[in-house]
Order: sequence, then structure tokens, then C-alpha cells
Amino acid sequence: MAGAIAEKVAADMSAASWIRQMFEQGQHMKAEFGVENVQDFSLGNPNAEPPEEFFAALRAVAAERHPALHRYMSNIGFEETRAAVASFLSTEYGLEFGAADVLMTSGAAGGMNVVLRAICNPGDEVILLAPFFPEYRFYVQQANAQPVIVQTDEQFEPDLAAIAAALTERTRAIIINSPNNPSGAVYSEERCRALAELLRKHDGPQHPIYILLDDPYRRIIYDLARCPTPALHYDRTIIVSSYSKDLSIAGERAGYIAVPPGVPAREQVLGALAMLNRTLGFVNASAVMQRIIARCASAMCDLRFYRENRDLLCNALRDFGYELIVPGGALYAFPKTPDPDDAQFANVLLKHRILAVPGRGFGRPGYMRLAFCVDRQTIERALPGLQAAIKEVR
Repeated sequence: MAGAIAEKVAADMSAASWIRQMFEQGQHMKAEFGVENVQDFSLGNPNAEPPEEFFAALRAVAAERHPALHRYMSNIGFEETRAAVASFLSTEYGLEFGAADVLMTSGAAGGMNVVLRAICNPGDEVILLAPFFPEYRFYVQQANAQPVIVQTDEQFEPDLAAIAAALTERTRAIIINSPNNPSGAVYSEERCRALAELLRKHDGPQHPIYILLDDPYRRIIYDLARCPTPALHYDRTIIVSSYSKDLSIAGERAGYIAVPPGVPAREQVLGALAMLNRTLGFVNASAVMQRIIARCASAMCDLRFYRENRDLLCNALRDFGYELIVPGGALYAFPKTPDPDDAQFANVLLKHRILAVPGRGFGRPGYMRLAFCVDRQTIERALPGLQAAIKEVR
């Protein structure tokens, strides 16, 4: 007898994200011990204060009394919003973008699903560089493609030899997420150029290979003035991003897709994206948020809060004896676990009422992710437990 839900969905549910598993466990612990007694590093939920430009735009939009502004719009979003995002992107990436190159989406997640469905045929392969955001697997499979996991090097940068070995005639795309979730690695300019050079040798009209830039953390960097990008070196690149992190408004689902002018068959690609934005049910970002973004597309939250949290946590971890590459960007520390069994070490931390996500959930066993987009007091209260846990294991 058939089950109540699709077999594929049931299988996916059984392999659900470790992030969500730890989050749910944390909810039970908080109910039992009290919220202040459980130090939760499981979710990358941006908690910096949104910039004043966002609140000023919010007030201005709320004061408007034009009913037409809340009706259906073009599938790709308001013209003025796309123009504002395009202007921001032109400055940020050093490429020329116009409003016609941008589609507003329901977050970066909605945008990535739209892009994958637009470019993938059944059985195509999409390379994921481990460690990676766990939902990528599901996005790729929902596009009827197959994820191919390729490990990064010891610095969490792309391993070009490993990528070259993974390329086949079915390779359709590689997802690049830099700054990276969960490692915080910022891919170097040299590695971005080399990746582009490698892919150009295999790309062609009959065998196109896309770079899909998942870029919501692009401006969350701590040690560089600007984040390097392969978009400058490889024409067949599509940018997917959102304002979740740099404006610190993740719950508003304000995302976009940008197709640089140099992308081959650009008009055909844009047409496919527009159709899928509608038919997958995302349609686009909400009208209110689009009107807000049109007024503050270049604004940025204050990174000092995250930088101070990073330094507090990472300096303490290294002092305690954890092996750690200090993250150059994003919102996470990704130290090695002193017990090679990362899930077992996560259980040790649970005894100290600390929630960390095992690295195996990101395709990189032997590590753990600690999200430092938390209140400073959460880090301070967790430090004794982090120190006690490594002593206990060693």
C-alpha cells in the first residue's frame, strides 16, 4: 500500500538537515532548563541591527497610499527595484548590470531553485564543494539533477585537481558559496581565476557549464576590502543572492537573480528564469519589500558586531586547543572536533548545554559549525563548557 506522501519526500525527511535536528533538540532543552541556560549556536540567523536606511525606507513605504503598489506585478519584479539592485551590483562586482539583468525572487533559496530548474536536464550533475549548505542537495535533486560532492582543500578553498577529476560530460554547474557557509572561507582571487580557467576548457555551446554564485554573504567579510569573485573571469556565471545577511532581514525573503551581460544565450536564460519564477510558485519578492529595497539597495548593516563576536569566539577556541582556521567572512566558525566523530562530540557539548552542528551535516565530518550571529552573552556563557568539553575528550 502506498504511503500518504511521496517516497522521495519521505526519504528526504529521514535525512533531514542536522541544523534543524539540533535546533529542535535545542527547543526541548530550552523548555526544560530555560533559554538562558542553553547556548544555541545551531542556526545562522542574522542578528545584527538592520541599518537606519532600511527603517527609513520602511517608514516611507508604509506612508504611501497607492493601492496599485500592492497588486500583481511583472514576474520579474518592479522595474525601479531591479534598476536599484542592478546599480548596486554594477558597483559591487565591477560588471555592467541593468534592470533587465535582474529578477526579484523569494530569497536566495527561491532564486537557486529557479536557476537549477532552468539549466538542468534530468540526470545532469551539479558539483557541490564540501563543506556546503545542506539544502543544496535537495535543490539539485528537485531539479532532477544529481549532486556530486567534491571536498575542498585544508583551507576550505576549491581543490582544482579534485574538481577536474569530478567533471564529466553530464556536469552542468558548480555552486560557489564564498564567503562560505559553514567554514567562513573566502576564496582567493588566484583560486577564482584558476577555477574559471579550468571550467573554460570544458565549457561549450553543446556542453555548457555554469558557475552558480550563491552570494548572500558576499559583503560579510572581515579582513578584505572586497570579496574576490569568479564572475569577473568566467562568462557563464549566474549570481543568486539576497538581502538577508547584509541588511539583516532574513525573514523578509528579499532575494534576486542577476544574469551578467556576458552570459551566452542570455535572453533565452532570462526567459526561462522568468517563467520558472512564476510556475514554481515563488513569483517574486513581496511588493512591500521590493519598494523598500528600491530605496536602500546599497545599504549595509554594521559588521563590527559580527567581527567582535568572531574574535571573541575564535580566540577562545584556539586558546582552548581547538584546531581552527579563523573565518574570513560569513557568520560561522568551523573548528575541528577533538573527537574525530563529530556527532559524538556534539553530544558531549550537549551535556554542557551547548548546541553545535556536526560537520557531517555539511559534507565535512570531523568538524562542527558554531554560528556566532548570537548575543555576546551566549558566547561568554558557552566558553567554560567549550573548554570543559575539549578537556573531557582529550
